[in-house]
Amino acid sequence: MHYPLSSDRPEPSDEELIEAFRGGNQAALEQLIIRYQPNVYRFGVRMCRDPEDAKDILQDTMLTVARSLHNFRGPASTSTWLYSIARSFCAKKHRKSKFAPRETSLDSEAGPEASAISGPGRTPEEAMAGRQVEDALEQAIRDLKPEDREVLLLRDAEGLSAAEVAEVTGSTIPAVKSRLHRARTQVRREMVPLLSPVPERRAKQPCPHPDVATLFSRYLEDEISADVCARMEEHLEDCDHCRATCDSLKETLRLCSSGPGHEVPEQVQDAVRGAIRGMSGGIG
Repeated sequence: MHYPLSSDRPEPSDEELIEAFRGGNQAALEQLIIRYQPNVYRFGVRMCRDPEDAKDILQDTMLTVARSLHNFRGPASTSTWLYSIARSFCAKKHRKSKFAPRETSLDSEAGPEASAISGPGRTPEEAMAGRQVEDALEQAIRDLKPEDREVLLLRDAEGLSAAEVAEVTGSTIPAVKSRLHRARTQVRREMVPLLSPVPERRAKQPCPHPDVATLFSRYLEDEISADVCARMEEHLEDCDHCRATCDSLKETLRLCSSGPGHEVPEQVQDAVRGAIRGMSGGIG
């Protein structure tokens, strides 16, 4: 029996699409894939550092989803399931290329829509400055160790919770948070020259919080007590250096979550649709 999805109703949830697909509505699978393919492609580009690899990862991930969706049941959300699949294909790409690593610019697939930080309506000088920040951010993310990069991307770019990141990566939550703090502070350190209007100044007195960036990252993950939080806020009132450090970390995380965008090339979308429609029992 076929279960059509009404165009008059609100956007269906992932669960509704999955149930509709299991009930015989093949279009529900395509709708689910359309919903998630930008996320998977963006993750593949930023994790593997190569748009060509990201195209393969997107297609392999979505074909796996199409084959496995009938049997998908469990505690995982749809998004964590998809990221887990994409991550496994990223790992395979990394193993295949580790003896001949390619450092391809992420800008090779970028069009006007891919520069979310520079944005429309800015002067050429502002657009150039925005693109400089964007490029520096992507380079800082590329410089991370793979295990730190994936945690930063999943948590701060893709918006998963620490528990979901742990589920995707097969790690514990404490391990995820440890890698996250390390990744955040490293990326912030590389971004400081572009984010701070003036160099961060040292406090007149020796600062009791030499690692305030990590402390602030732990604060964002609810890892410090209310008492420690209150002392930190009091300290920031009087310490220009630490306040600037926290501000630059906040700005770094904002940039991680806001861009750049990586639109899925139309030919890649066509290839994914064609491959799925060509499968036995696929869309058609």
